[in-house]
Amino acid sequence: MKIEGSYTFNAPRDRVWQVLLDPKIMSQCMPGCESMNEVAPDQFEAVMKVGVASVKGTYKGKVSIKDKQAPSHYVLSGEGSGGPGFMQGDVAIDLEEQDGKTVLKYSTDARIGGLIASIGQRMLNGVAKMMVEQFFRKIEAFV
Repeated sequence: MKIEGSYTFNAPRDRVWQVLLDPKIMSQCMPGCESMNEVAPDQFEAVMKVGVASVKGTYKGKVSIKDKQAPSHYVLSGEGSGGPGFMQGDVAIDLEEQDGKTVLKYSTDARIGGLIASIGQRMLNGVAKMMVEQFFRKIEAFV
């Protein structure tokens, strides 16, 4: 499943970079995140409760931040599994400063399996985009 998009923050790139990589803020802003603990620098274990249509469940997984090129690029890599199935993927994040604002562009390639994969690509894409939008709106409050 591939998803791409962008979001514009009304803040300078350095500030957006700081906020996006703050684990406490990240965990508060991720939809369904019940806990996120740093186990090593840029490596986290997380528990998330996610529901898509009638398929709901708790996922336990790992998240890592890779390929950091401050303050313009990083990759968020994650994998998790739970009753409804598994998710695994990478999200490339690029930040560009434009007129005092920051344009974030993201591109993800996710693999989904198990019961949750039976829902259908169209619905999964829609829910994933909605969750990404919720995340960025919450991040906006911190920048």
